[in-house]
Amino acid sequence: MNMNENETLQEQVVRMPMIGDAAPYFRSMTTKGKVNFPGDYRGKWVVFFSHPADFTPVCTTEFIALAKRYEEFKAMNVELLGLSIDSLHSHLAWAKSIENINWKGEGCVKLPFPIVADISMNVARSYGMLQTVAKTQTIRAVFIIDPEGIIRAILYYPMSTGRNIDEIKRVILSLQKHDAEHVSTPADWRPGDDVVMGAPLTLEEAQERIAGGDDRLIPYDWYLTAVKEK
Repeated sequence: MNMNENETLQEQVVRMPMIGDAAPYFRSMTTKGKVNFPGDYRGKWVVFFSHPADFTPVCTTEFIALAKRYEEFKAMNVELLGLSIDSLHSHLAWAKSIENINWKGEGCVKLPFPIVADISMNVARSYGMLQTVAKTQTIRAVFIIDPEGIIRAILYYPMSTGRNIDEIKRVILSLQKHDAEHVSTPADWRPGDDVVMGAPLTLEEAQERIAGGDDRLIPYDWYLTAVKEK
């Protein structure tokens, strides 16, 4: 077997995790010490995200934005965990550099969350963070992982596009609401907006919704029923 055939075989064997899968396990060094993932985060939601490289413009703005919103995530029982295939020393030097950047004149920040050092690229491979366009750099991947260690959402961004922190937060709030109330959130949903019920499973249930009678329900059609927020 030649080198190219061997690389192709490795790519076929390592399957990218999907929504509903258990988050792949790993042990690694981070800027905050050793981590056993996802075991160390049991009971908490996690935003596990990769960035292409340290000391790069878009990544720096993303990390500043996440640091500024860190307390908002903590209030939602969410932890942040970054990763790239740079060394631990590079991560530490970059984190120190970020402390001196006054982005948009809004003040400097310190990074309160850890960054995984993944020089071997083993973690990146197990999470599908190395894509065709950048096999030696991790892309902008986001894995939202629930308190049981299950992957609930996956977001991917190109190298040139910085992530929208509000959208990441919105997805988590939607998942948390679904888990708590067994409802779904419609397009462009924001906290406080109406939600929707699942489609009815029986003819009788469909007829009941169309007939109305519950002031909180808004039946648009037999399969689409909104629920007013209290």
